[in-house]
Amino acid sequence: MLIAIIAACEIGFWVVLGAGLVARYPLRMRRLGALLLLCVPLIDVVLLAATVLDLRRGAEAGFAHGLSAAYLGYSIAFGHSMVRWADERFAHRFAGGPPPRGKPRGGPARTRYEWREFGKASLATAIACGILVGMIALVGDTGRTEALWGWTARLGVVLAIWAIWPVGHTLWPSKVPEKTRG
Repeated sequence: MLIAIIAACEIGFWVVLGAGLVARYPLRMRRLGALLLLCVPLIDVVLLAATVLDLRRGAEAGFAHGLSAAYLGYSIAFGHSMVRWADERFAHRFAGGPPPRGKPRGGPARTRYEWREFGKASLATAIACGILVGMIALVGDTGRTEALWGWTARLGVVLAIWAIWPVGHTLWPSKVPEKTRG
């Protein structure tokens, strides 16, 4: 059941985000659009509440509970930049805004970009691990929460793999393509 709620929250994130952007740009209802965009984080609250309720009802913590914590961590850490990414594209398409910014193609700017993204991933991992530890404390029974400790290792592996990009761009910086030099 919790997997279905996680999927519904992911779908809900994009639906609320899309509705906010449609209200903001094509419909030119700026206040409604802003209100809808402010509601995006409420989806995380729904998932957190569903997860806590499931554990409080006596469920044994399993894969879905760990996935919920990981989803919440990444949603909190990357949510703002995802909203900004979508907003730039909608503003360009529907309101004559400037072309959306892409990630830098090379050079020191690309290295900074990769480290900034790694910083967000580190924050996401820290948040998710904090939620996992909170769930473990909430349940208070090591037998029912053993699976959650495994999620901290999974998240560590994801972060270690993610580190390949910023470290690689630091040690072997890519050159800025000729066309983009100014």
